Amino acid sequence: MNNLLQRRKGAAVPLAMIAIMILLAMGVGLLSLGRTARVYAVRTSTAIAARAAADSGLTMALFEMNDQLQVKPWNDSTLPVATNEALPSCANFFSYTVTNNGSGSYTVTSTGTSGLSQKEVSCNLELRGPFDYAIFGREGAELRNSATIDWYNYDADDPPLKIGTHSIEEDAIILKNSATVNGDVVVGVGGDPDVVIDNLGTITGDSLVSAEEHDMPAITVPEWLDLLSSSGQIKNDEVVITSAKYSSIDLKNSKTLQIDGDVTLYVTGDVTLGNSAEIEVLEDSSLILYIGGDLEAKNSSKINNLAKDAKKLQIYGLDSCESMEFKNSSDFFGSIYAPNADVTLHNSVTVYGAVAAKNIDLRNSGTMYYDASLRDVTEDDEAVRFVITNWHEE
Repeated sequence: MNNLLQRRKGAAVPLAMIAIMILLAMGVGLLSLGRTARVYAVRTSTAIAARAAADSGLTMALFEMNDQLQVKPWNDSTLPVATNEALPSCANFFSYTVTNNGSGSYTVTSTGTSGLSQKEVSCNLELRGPFDYAIFGREGAELRNSATIDWYNYDADDPPLKIGTHSIEEDAIILKNSATVNGDVVVGVGGDPDVVIDNLGTITGDSLVSAEEHDMPAITVPEWLDLLSSSGQIKNDEVVITSAKYSSIDLKNSKTLQIDGDVTLYVTGDVTLGNSAEIEVLEDSSLILYIGGDLEAKNSSKINNLAKDAKKLQIYGLDSCESMEFKNSSDFFGSIYAPNADVTLHNSVTVYGAVAAKNIDLRNSGTMYYDASLRDVTEDDEAVRFVITNWHEE
């Protein structure tokens, strides 16, 4: 009997050893699992950090390309490049190159490094101008009764005409009774078209939310023009044949300023056209007009582009330009870009071209015919910028 008890007591030792071995195996397994998970987490976090570093390289390349655009004429013989640029407050790096694809398109390839991880991303940079929209009101636009937006100079495969705003505020875009947009209406990123658009008229296309921010860069007067001595004020009949800088244009009633040649003018103050006064751009001429103050074209005045080519009359408002008011008595052929101004086109004015401003008011029966060829720009045009398209990760 004692021997049986002794044998039963001795079985506890092997059982304890087996339990210890099982616990040891479980502990080693859990330790290995924890180590594997930690290694995976480290690799994943460094891969994410490397991707973020590569994206930072794309952002820097885009900034450098747009900064290089500010120097006219455009020169792409030397393109931005970076090697092992350190990101602040971390041990991550990026490198990038920019390659010319021809026809105004460029490819950026960026590599990000974090620890032993590397990620490569690339994208195309394409040139965008200020007149992708028929009208674009940064804060809003209003089309009053029977106002119409239509277009011309477009190809069958062109994207639709569009008007838009950067805003997501309620009723930022208003279409009054019988107002018509022959195309799409686009609201700001994250906006609700049903909230942003107050539509009592007709939109033949879609009401859309913008997929990207629509920048309106500030206008900078070319340095060579800014450095010119002022030629004073224009009040009476005058013919201008060369580029110049003026303190103001204050044409008295029925007076005419004639532009003969390819002329660029910088007016540091206001431009005012008295009743029946006229700025006349001859058929074989062109005018680029930078305005530091406000513009007012009074009753029966004209800004008359005889070539009837919107590209031959360009009006740019600086940040100090807060108002442009047109009571044109004839068709207006030209483009208007004034990111800080309220632009008012009075009753029955007909515009051929495009308008981009802070706010736009197209009054009763006014008509805008968008010249779709204004979408086509070059690096030397005003207010152009590169934008990222076709992003992908290797």
